[in-house]
Amino acid sequence: MNNHIQFIDGIGNIIIRKSKRARYLNISIKPFKGVIVSLPIGVSYNSAARLVNEKREWILKNLEKVKLIENNRMIFDESTSFQTKDHKLVIKKSDKENTSVRVVNSTIHVSYAKNADVRSDEIQSVIHAGIVRAIRKEAHEYLPERVEQLARINGFKYEQLRLKNIKSRWGSCSKRNNINLSIHLMKLPNLLIDYVILHELVHTIHKNHGPKFWKLLQHVTGNAKGLDKELRNHRIKEY
Repeated sequence: MNNHIQFIDGIGNIIIRKSKRARYLNISIKPFKGVIVSLPIGVSYNSAARLVNEKREWILKNLEKVKLIENNRMIFDESTSFQTKDHKLVIKKSDKENTSVRVVNSTIHVSYAKNADVRSDEIQSVIHAGIVRAIRKEAHEYLPERVEQLARINGFKYEQLRLKNIKSRWGSCSKRNNINLSIHLMKLPNLLIDYVILHELVHTIHKNHGPKFWKLLQHVTGNAKGLDKELRNHRIKEY
């Protein structure tokens, strides 16, 4: 995959990526990365620039949303004290030129070049990616076993469990009783993790949020409305 930086008046620098896997021109906007255009190998960079200009209004609107996300994200440096459920973040300067991140045992190790700015978008993106990697690891170590335990204790049956980097909701249950859980559940207290799991397990029986759903959820949690209210005080956000 080849990256090409091009300046577009009124928008700024955009990243154009040629990829063998790209079949069509596609625009995405990501925090700390900005506008990214993916295009097939045989398509010219000028085609990407034309598409950006055609989609200018949509891009500017979404750049504002992305900027809000960026402003709400933490900025990490060597003095930052940060920990997920099971991993501590350690940031250090290195003699190496590249920024690297490793999740080993209970630590998120981040190293960056000693002459680089740790607060730069590039290094911050690597740090955030390392944190997500740690959260994903924690989710896979904890959630499948916990879902199985709660299902067995309460007499629920489900088909498949999928853990995803979902940022729009904590979980969902399909018509076929496949359960999807966000790895970001690991940011919640264990009591609320259990509540979300039980919420989705109840959906294997009652697909809507009617009286029967809440009655059964109350039975298995003991405080369905209270826990639901507490969960609403939490939101899935980038660190």
